[in-house]
Amino acid sequence: MFPIRDSIPRVHTPYAVYTIIVLNVLVFLYQQSLSGGELFTMLHTYGVVPARFAFPDWATQVGYPAYGQFALITHQFMHGGWMHLLLNMWTLWIFGDNIEDVMGPVRFMLFYLCCGLAAVLTHMLSDAAATMPIVGASGAIAGVMGAYFLLYPHAKVVTLIPIIIIPLFFDLPAVVYLGIWFAMQVLSGLGSMVQPGGGASIAWWAHAGGFMAGILLLPVFRQKGRCYYCRIPEGTPPHRAVITRPHHPVVPPSSGRDDG
Repeated sequence: MFPIRDSIPRVHTPYAVYTIIVLNVLVFLYQQSLSGGELFTMLHTYGVVPARFAFPDWATQVGYPAYGQFALITHQFMHGGWMHLLLNMWTLWIFGDNIEDVMGPVRFMLFYLCCGLAAVLTHMLSDAAATMPIVGASGAIAGVMGAYFLLYPHAKVVTLIPIIIIPLFFDLPAVVYLGIWFAMQVLSGLGSMVQPGGGASIAWWAHAGGFMAGILLLPVFRQKGRCYYCRIPEGTPPHRAVITRPHHPVVPPSSGRDDG
């Protein structure tokens, strides 16, 4: 499933979303300028390698820097390819502006980073011995989707679902789209545990962990009074006080009948 657009209009300019997208694109362009060896070093230094944290003695022996905690944040701004980057940034663009609306840019940025941190910690718990670097904004964006799931269940998400080679578009309620998406992450994560190595290039549990983090952290980061379109019919504008001059109704001429 691929989201095309949603039905909830933004109220404020999403400065934090713009900043995150620009940073991700700039970092990826820098990655593209590196040689193979330089890129390998960057991925293993600034990406999250679970075994590096679970087995620090091993990490020291193979040459990892002593302090790598910064990777828990920096991995969120790196990507493994153009498609990885584009899919993540497009999904953030669809859902992120409405979540920033209810938090403000500073709170949203902190929320985003915390969701990414929770996501990668979930992945590390699920596969502590993994030596493949984890990079990407997917876990943090999953947190944004989790918050959207709670705030805008009534929204409509225009969704592209390719059936064999035929692209079909569906107007799905957000609660259905995001519910199916979350279920797919959990089922894929369970499948990768039953069949080790299956889908090893995708951190399914990071997605599931980020989604749940978004749900749990939403009450902490939302700003009171900024949720204009939550749980009201789509397209309904924010309620605003309207001051009008008093007026007198026009009374039609009497027809001679007194209705009391």
